[in-house]
Amino acid sequence: MMERLKECRWVYILLSLLLALVFWMYIRSSQNNTMNSTIYAVPVQVTNARVLNERGLTVADLSRDTVNVSVTAPVSVLGNLNRNNITVSVDVASITEPGTYELPCTPRLPTNVNTEGAFFPADQPTQIVTVTVDTLTTETMNVEVRLEGSIADGYQAGTPVADPETVTISGTPEAVNRVRRVVAVLEATDLDQSFAGSLPLVLLDENGEPITDTNVTLSQDTAYVTMTVGVVKTVDLTVSLTPGGGATADNGTVTVDIQPSTITVVGTQEELANLTEISLGSVDLSQVIGTDTITMPIELSPTLENADGVTEAQVTVTVSGLDTRSFDVTNIQVNNVPSPYQAELVTTTRSVVVRGSASVLDQIDASQLWITADLSDVAGTGIRSVPAQVYLNASSEVGVIGTYTISVNITQ
Repeated sequence: MMERLKECRWVYILLSLLLALVFWMYIRSSQNNTMNSTIYAVPVQVTNARVLNERGLTVADLSRDTVNVSVTAPVSVLGNLNRNNITVSVDVASITEPGTYELPCTPRLPTNVNTEGAFFPADQPTQIVTVTVDTLTTETMNVEVRLEGSIADGYQAGTPVADPETVTISGTPEAVNRVRRVVAVLEATDLDQSFAGSLPLVLLDENGEPITDTNVTLSQDTAYVTMTVGVVKTVDLTVSLTPGGGATADNGTVTVDIQPSTITVVGTQEELANLTEISLGSVDLSQVIGTDTITMPIELSPTLENADGVTEAQVTVTVSGLDTRSFDVTNIQVNNVPSPYQAELVTTTRSVVVRGSASVLDQIDASQLWITADLSDVAGTGIRSVPAQVYLNASSEVGVIGTYTISVNITQ
């Protein structure tokens, strides 16, 4: 008996809910009267501003930013309308020169909500907005990166890079002149790792304060910023020396001075743990006569940051304590003459300089030297100056210095 009563009770509850829903829908339908309502503070939008820009003009000011709009609609529809989905626009396409213009506002109902039965009353007063139009000015400015915060102890930030490096700002002459800097602000506290990401661009005035009340357009609103953050290490710059001309790195005849001698790099602990030097390359001692100063690039791994910003080093190499002798060499040969050409020596004697200790040089004569030239790349006829290689059959304590050429006559 009790079970039966419980089942009946649930049936009554469901029937009551259904009847209540039907009654509510009936009341809503019967009382969904059409009413007038005012939507307050609807933002005024400018249409066809691009047309103005193409004419070298821009909107400098609007006399009002918002207007009130009257709407007539059923009660159920009015509940879906608000200042965020009703639009009001002024069309500036007809303006062809700077000046002040009074233009009507055009209200529009939203398309993404139910507006059945809604309309703007015909007797609604026309809303007028005064539009000030000025000459369009553009300026290209560098994008700076500014860190607002701190780097963790023991770490250092490298030079930040922004992409793009420059942006174009557009607006009235007065508005553009207010802008002194364009910055991407990176906010971080105790930053201990490299950063890469997009940051919004901020306009700053002459006092470094953000400009928020200006009608200036940026060619883009963000920049992709990368900044290396890591531990810091000072590393020696070195060069390797190729023996030649009787000079070697081990016989005390060569001194090397590198400026700067070190650079500061930023990287991860793992990268810098085994980094003790950075090689600038090699120097052929056979090409160093007396003292030579060579500019050499400082090249780092892409994962390291050059904190000093110095990209080149001046390498001064001095060879001293050795004597030189000149020898007139007549043993001159040419090799690999391409068909159908023939080569005749114009240079039959070439003076060659040999460097080394005086005691060894005294034992050298010209018969120990010979010159060869490779003509495999020669094309065309006529007298040509071609690079030549000089060979010396003697102790490694002496060697030829300098570069040499010979002249040959190429015929067919």
